[in-house]
Amino acid sequence: MNQSKYQVIAEDIRTKIATGTYPQNTAIPPELKLQEDYGVSRHTVRQAIAVLVNEGLLRKEKGSGTYVDNQPRQEDASKAKSEHKTIGVITTYLSDYIFPSIIRGIEQTLRSKNYSLLLASTNNDYAAEKECLQKMIDQGVDGLIVEPTKSALYNPNLALYVSLRERGIPIVMINAGYEELNIPHICVDDVAVGYKATECLIKKQHKNLLFVTKTDDLQGKYRLKGFIEACEAYEIRFSEGDVITYTTETRGQVINQILARLGKKDVTGIVCYNDQVANLLATELMEQGYKIPADFSIVGNDDSTLSRVGSIKLTTLSHPKEEMGKDAANWIVRTIETGVPEDSICYTPVLIERDSVKEI
Repeated sequence: MNQSKYQVIAEDIRTKIATGTYPQNTAIPPELKLQEDYGVSRHTVRQAIAVLVNEGLLRKEKGSGTYVDNQPRQEDASKAKSEHKTIGVITTYLSDYIFPSIIRGIEQTLRSKNYSLLLASTNNDYAAEKECLQKMIDQGVDGLIVEPTKSALYNPNLALYVSLRERGIPIVMINAGYEELNIPHICVDDVAVGYKATECLIKKQHKNLLFVTKTDDLQGKYRLKGFIEACEAYEIRFSEGDVITYTTETRGQVINQILARLGKKDVTGIVCYNDQVANLLATELMEQGYKIPADFSIVGNDDSTLSRVGSIKLTTLSHPKEEMGKDAANWIVRTIETGVPEDSICYTPVLIERDSVKEI
């Protein structure tokens, strides 16, 4: 198997340490010099150094440089590994929407249990997910918390997950899972999300509904199932055009898709995949002179900060963001310490009624 550039550099530095080219307790060349010597980016050099630091072959001293470390005796290394463990966390995104709250819950819990956290994001991209998984393997993580990438579609990285399980590394998924793999997950009941959001509008006498959902993640697939179940239960008819779909790559176009549909049909109630879409839609409609909820009633999902900003506070469904992070961290720690994987966790969503829905 071809090695990544940083792996080749790490192996070369290992050889130089073993042969004495880089003696114990002396500084290796600075990152800029290594970047020039190997003809790679600074990021690649830092990846290689991080691997060797994790292995105990190098140590970084702030303001001084990176030094060849005294190699610990085998029993000392084993003891250190048993006393200090690292959990890898891979999410689709890091810095926006509900993810900071989830990560905060994970980080606080792991820190309280003296576990380290190694964080990475995929941007919902398979190639990036593969890099993240390889990084976790190279760093020797003791467990993984993963938010799946495009969970509704076939994932070319499934073999990597199987390999991780064969190595005895426990894995728990958050927000969704891969249906092809029997991996425990911690998520909201998304069928109930779609059902309760739709039922909210139906009970307010809305009969002309529009449902907006994301199709490359299981959350969207299950929420659509809930929408259909609610329509059937309350004998509400909907046609093919009453469901607007988008993917990670086309999400920037979804508001225009919705607006185009609203111009063709007498819609009164709209269920959105999440608060992001609902907030963008409400803002655009009001900028065009419409009133929310006088002209359109809108339901979001996730009870994010976006549901509470602006002049219209969104009716939405709950998502236990920080609690999910804490539960995921506790799950992975208990599984590592007992050797027995725990059951999946499924939260029941709660409807949170605010200002964006009116009764007809």
